[in-house]
Amino acid sequence: MTTHAPPQTSHAAVAAVDLVKVYGSGETAVRALDGVSVGFGRAEFTAIMGSSGSGKSTLMHCLAGLDTATSGRVLLGGTELTGQSDRTLTRVRRERIGFVFQSFNLLPQLTAAQNITLPLDLAGRQPDAELLAHLVRVLGLGDRLNHRPSELSGGQQQRVALARALVARPEVVFADEPTGNLDSRSGAEVLTILRDSVRDLGQTVVMVTHDPIAAAYADRVVLLADGRLAGEIDKPNQVSVTDALRDLAARA
Repeated sequence: MTTHAPPQTSHAAVAAVDLVKVYGSGETAVRALDGVSVGFGRAEFTAIMGSSGSGKSTLMHCLAGLDTATSGRVLLGGTELTGQSDRTLTRVRRERIGFVFQSFNLLPQLTAAQNITLPLDLAGRQPDAELLAHLVRVLGLGDRLNHRPSELSGGQQQRVALARALVARPEVVFADEPTGNLDSRSGAEVLTILRDSVRDLGQTVVMVTHDPIAAAYADRVVLLADGRLAGEIDKPNQVSVTDALRDLAARA
């Protein structure tokens, strides 16, 4: 594990600068993020890890424009997200960011094909037919496109969610515990697809996870503790991640 260096924000796909997030006020205030500065490189797969309450989900939500910081800055490419209106942030999320959630978040009344293209439909854009065909093939969804979510397994639903996130070629895909509701085999398939999207499509992926096995698929792990950066791991594996989390717990 290495200590964190100053963030390289100028070439980052997304970055936080001196980010602070406080929930509540007065004696009940909780400082979820405490001056976090970190950049996430383009075409890189990064896992954010830390114990419960470390701030990892709050950081992702602020980076993705799902929550607003108390102070500090969030940069998506060259765009300042801090202080933008809800309408602007909604447009940024729809047009420039992809999401993969633990709970899949598919619309039950739509088919798999309709769920995949929904963000593009809302933005008034046509899907890239070649990319869509590639994703359907790689994700093994060819015979499931006319099925509704209730007719799909958990692993199949998450693959639909992955296709939905990737088909619009977003600048960043944020994945929040994407394997949390999956068995180990389905989880490994999802993580392999995320990793391959970085290698084959040049995708940027930022994933929150508590699982050292999941983190080992990433190029880099960012560690948080008590709302602050606590270190990084380059080229992580299950052992190095487990050891780093154990060290963090021992210092808590």
